[in-house]
Amino acid sequence: MHDIPPAYGLWSLVTVNSAVFILFSYSFFKPQTSRDWRSFGAFSAFLVALFAEMYGFPLTIYFLSGWLQSRYPNVDWFSHDAGHLLEMMFGWKTNPHTGPFHVVSFIFIGAGFILISLAWRTLYEAQQTRSLAATGPYSYVRHPQYVGFVLVMFGFLLQWPTILTLAMFPVLTVMYVKLAGDEEREARSEFGEAYARYAAQVPAFIPHLNRRSGHSSSGGYRHG
Repeated sequence: MHDIPPAYGLWSLVTVNSAVFILFSYSFFKPQTSRDWRSFGAFSAFLVALFAEMYGFPLTIYFLSGWLQSRYPNVDWFSHDAGHLLEMMFGWKTNPHTGPFHVVSFIFIGAGFILISLAWRTLYEAQQTRSLAATGPYSYVRHPQYVGFVLVMFGFLLQWPTILTLAMFPVLTVMYVKLAGDEEREARSEFGEAYARYAAQVPAFIPHLNRRSGHSSSGGYRHG
């Protein structure tokens, strides 16, 4: 008789996965200012909350177990695979790790990390030349790194939604919008009309894909 490995209570995996993804995110974002650390810290808290439920204690499944069991009686909701709630609830007859929601989640997560990385590289180059970052991803949106963080979080929600991370997602999104507003005020104070022209051409978060800005201005300013 073979022992069935535990689905949860794997706190070493919580620690390892949280550390790996936080360090991975750090390598892409490279926070420098106190504002950078606040945004990175909030994102890290989201990851810890996610992996704590993914491998530690399934709080969401525990709270919803009665309703889930009555609606989907043929699912073992305390198995690890059942944590992929969307795959289970839509009844995909496949391994949840290869299901459509899981695949789409990886697209969002990968796109988010790529966007964060490209934005940081553009910022670094702009700082070296004392110019305003307005090329690359900054020619589409003014705060691509914050957009990248939101994409990554949304991807994880598609893959493994929990009550806590669902509650954290809008709070963190609003926090990023407020941080972006603080950066906008500092940029307008430092660059004046030059930044105002750039802001008039490039949206803050949602790109107009048929428009690009090649705007460049003197001075170096780090913005998300």
